[in-house]
Amino acid sequence: MTRTEELETRIRGILRDHGHLSKDVAQLAADADLYQSGMTSHASVNVMLALEGAFDIEFPDHMLKRNVFGSIQSIRAAVNELIPA
Repeated sequence: MTRTEELETRIRGILRDHGHLSKDVAQLAADADLYQSGMTSHASVNVMLALEGAFDIEFPDHMLKRNVFGSIQSIRAAVNELIPA
C-alpha cells in the first residue's frame, strides 16, 4: 500500500467515525464535497481533532478553512503536508 493509499484509508475511517456523513464514506470519490455529503461545521471540528490525534499533527491557523476539510483529497493533501516524510 502506498503512503497516499494508507493516508486515504485512515482519513476515510476518521470520516466514518466522526464526520456524521449521510453517505457511505467508502463510496465517496476522493474529490466529493463532504459538506454536500452531510458533514456539518461542528462535525468538521471533530474530524480535525481526530486527524490531529491519529497523525500526531496540529493544523495551523491558516489551514483552518472549510476548503481544507471539504473533500478527502483536500484533507489528504493537508495531512500529507503536516506529517514528516
